[in-house]
Formats: sequence, structure tokens, C-alpha cells
Amino acid sequence: MIRRPLAASLLAASFAVLAATPAAAQTSGGWSGPYVGGQIGAGFLVKDNARTEFDINRDGRFGDTVSTATGANAFSPGFCGGTATSTAPGTGCDRSERELEGGIHAGFDAELGGVVVGVVGEYDRHNIKDSVSAFSTTPAFYTLTRTLRSSYGARARAGVAITPATLLYATGGVVRGSFRQSFATSNTANAFAITDTKTKGWGYRAGGGIEQKLGSNFSVGALYLYSSIKDDDSAISVTQGTAPATNPFVLANPSGTVIRRTDRFESHSLKLTGSLRF
Repeated sequence: MIRRPLAASLLAASFAVLAATPAAAQTSGGWSGPYVGGQIGAGFLVKDNARTEFDINRDGRFGDTVSTATGANAFSPGFCGGTATSTAPGTGCDRSERELEGGIHAGFDAELGGVVVGVVGEYDRHNIKDSVSAFSTTPAFYTLTRTLRSSYGARARAGVAITPATLLYATGGVVRGSFRQSFATSNTANAFAITDTKTKGWGYRAGGGIEQKLGSNFSVGALYLYSSIKDDDSAISVTQGTAPATNPFVLANPSGTVIRRTDRFESHSLKLTGSLRF
């Protein structure tokens, strides 16, 4: 896990590199052609109001309320975005959401009178954990965690060469992420099974950056990306276990209840890039 100052320092360091580029190197123009390279940086979660939702009838429709035998909401204590630190939400949740990430890329640019347009494909490795916890009146916690392990995608980009060797650009495209799913609970009476431990989902990413040529065949830069990926293929199947027949999870359907999270995976990335140009 890395802290916010390190994420900020990655961006600051990139601008320091660009500012320190020798004047002679900054005169090298010409952005047309293919390139390959790598990137390294920090990825961190967008803070949101993540919740879990329930299908108490197992009819495929979520949004049900899990009720006790007296009709009370069994999850009235609420939810939090993070890993539960106790069986009650009042103690807060731990959000370990900032991690290093890095990968490779390849692309092609065409310069048209100072305007540069192009496409780039990329592959990254990640380790960003995204948890949401629910709390029941038992009391007990139920934590669903997904970890973004890798992603690949393609983006278009368009920008302006503000000097022959300095490019400012905006970018956007599609991304596919691979996740690892896990579950933890303090409830030892019911039985729990995760439907999918490995999931994948499509989404989009957008952002912008600055790139500086160092000579005619190499460039460095700083890149910001926002990513949003749909990930709702994994769920938790809750069955009776050793709990009585009056247990809230089996009141509506003796086969039990299904739990899933409600939100998309959303993250920010700040990266330093380096590209060899041909």
C-alpha cells in the first residue's frame, strides 16, 4: 500500500523531469510514427457510497430487504465502503485502496500541423483492493472484497504540440479488468459460498497527460486516467448452515439468500511514462 504523498510525488517528479530537459532536446519535433514503452505509477480508488444488496427469493432480482422473524430490517446497522474492523459500523472501516501499478504500451501518432492524433494499446498489472461491508443486528459483519489484478485496453488520444517537443493531450477508450473476489464474515452459523472467485468486466477510461521528447527517439511523460469497470458477476450464496429455520437469510426461501455489491469499480491512476519512438 502507498500513501497519498507518494502518489502526488510521482506526478511532481514527472514535471520536474520535463522542466529539467535540456533546451537542445526540447527542439526535437515530429510526433508521427509508432512507439512502444512502459508506465509505472499509483492507482487509488474513487471514494463512493458502496453497499451490498440482497435477493431473498433467489428470483434474480436484487434490492430486497432481509427481515427478521419479527419483520425488522436485519441489516439496519448499515454499510461502509471498506473492510470491517469490528461487528459494528461505528468503529469504521479500513480502506487499503492505494497501490503501485505498472505495465507496457504500444501506439501510433500522426501529427497534422501541430495537432497530434493517435491510438495506444496498454496492459497493466495492479493490486488495488476494493471492499464493502454490511452489518447485521446479530451483530455480525459481511465483507465483500475485489482486487483488480490486471487490465488491458485501447485508447484514442488527441493533443496539441505546444512546442515542437512538448505534447499536451486528452485520451479515452475501453478497458477490460480482471478481478479476484473474496468474502469474510463473523457469522459462524450460516453457510456461505462465493459464486465466482475470478471475474472480468468491460468499462471505459479517460484522462490526459503531457509528453516531452528527449531527442528524436525517446519521450517521457505524466499521465492521469480515470477508469470505470462493470463488475457484478460475483455473489455470495447464503444457506441455513447450523442456524435455525427462523434465521433471516432463509425466511423468504429455505434455499437461502444471495448477496452482491452494488457499485462499479472506479479508480484514478497517476503514471510516469517512457516511450521509444521509431
